[in-house]
Amino acid sequence: MSVEITKALLDIITSYIEASDNAALVEYFEEMHHADIAEILDELSFEEAVYIIKLLDSEKTSEVLMDVDDDVREKILQNLSAKEIAEEVQELDSDDAADIIGELSEERQEAVMSQIVDEEHVKEIEELLNYDDDTAGSLMAKELVKVNENWTVLKCVREMRIQAEEVTRVHSIYVIDNKGKLKGRLSLKDLLIASTKTAISQVYIPNVDYVYDSDDLDEVSFKMRKYDLEAIPVVDENHILLGRITIDDMVDVIKEEAEKDYQLAAGIVEDVEADDSIFELTKARLPWLILGLLGGLGSVLIMDAFDDSIRVIKNYDKLFFFTPLIAAMAGNVGVQSSAIIVQGLANDSVKGSLWKRLLKEVGLSLINGLILGIILIGVAPLVSLDLYYSITIAISMLCVIIVASLVGTFVPIVLDKKGIDPAIATGPFITTSNDIFGIFLFFLIAKSMLI
Repeated sequence: MSVEITKALLDIITSYIEASDNAALVEYFEEMHHADIAEILDELSFEEAVYIIKLLDSEKTSEVLMDVDDDVREKILQNLSAKEIAEEVQELDSDDAADIIGELSEERQEAVMSQIVDEEHVKEIEELLNYDDDTAGSLMAKELVKVNENWTVLKCVREMRIQAEEVTRVHSIYVIDNKGKLKGRLSLKDLLIASTKTAISQVYIPNVDYVYDSDDLDEVSFKMRKYDLEAIPVVDENHILLGRITIDDMVDVIKEEAEKDYQLAAGIVEDVEADDSIFELTKARLPWLILGLLGGLGSVLIMDAFDDSIRVIKNYDKLFFFTPLIAAMAGNVGVQSSAIIVQGLANDSVKGSLWKRLLKEVGLSLINGLILGIILIGVAPLVSLDLYYSITIAISMLCVIIVASLVGTFVPIVLDKKGIDPAIATGPFITTSNDIFGIFLFFLIAKSMLI
């Protein structure tokens, strides 16, 4: 049952804390889901959040720590002793435990690890910490249910019962050989209907999707989405089963990547949040704003370069009224094209010849440009613009739209091939470059047709 986080609820919790009514607090949070508790802690003051974490049982608060905002968790961890952090970590699966430990300094990591009683858990955490952050190995959990192909069904069930005690949720049952190599997966239905004396080698399913521990997280995400998997096993180069990645962890990664791409598209070069300091926000936003300023100055220089030649045109000042329109169309078309390509690259649906895709964009741009040009010619009399002028501006806009769509298509693909996040192309980069191209083409075509 979900809990609505209201001011009245927060006031009740705050009053309990102020009165040091620990019994009331424990009772209040007893039946509450850890995600709701995490949301409450995000709304409370830092001191109040620490008070509740220290008060409640580690079995509950360990999950809460994984759900609270990253900044809140960092502050809470700073105010917990090594022993208190170890108590929280001991209740977590290996992947979540590694995430918590990884946020600490090396000195505190050693102190916390020394306080963890379960030596096997420590080894698993240390193994996970050795992986690069963007690899499958860094995301996997060591806890899983695996059975040997040489076991009988009866022994398999016995061993599964023992292993299941250490696993929060059993998504799949994996089958290995005597060397630990992944052989396949076991259907629970097949296990239930088979004779207790039947060997697992006779009933397991050999076809199983997997990833290597060195695989990029994008590859993991692609496979899990493509095959609609709740969990996927992770193996090493020798095909030894190491762990598994579950869909909830993959969703968190996808969410983080989406937030990162959104900020890149908006011209924010670092991962920031609304509550970050002014300095951090400025550092994240300023680089692209400077680029935008330089792009604007470039447009000014282009307009100035054409000024003398354009002045000989009758009613030349009318052309300048359409400059914002041309720049806006260039930026909008470029962002539309790049956004579609970036989305396609993320979904691995951008395939085939680059030249065919560019030709397709030219065709699309011609259709859109002609329709928009006709509309422009139709409304031109409203600003007392004669037909020849309006046709000139319409042709300029058509050319600008074609170039902007080509730039918006070509740049993300090139960035992706160079190993650069193509999401960077959907924001100020495309807008600024297309503004400059648009203004240049506009005055170049106007000069050619009207002088």
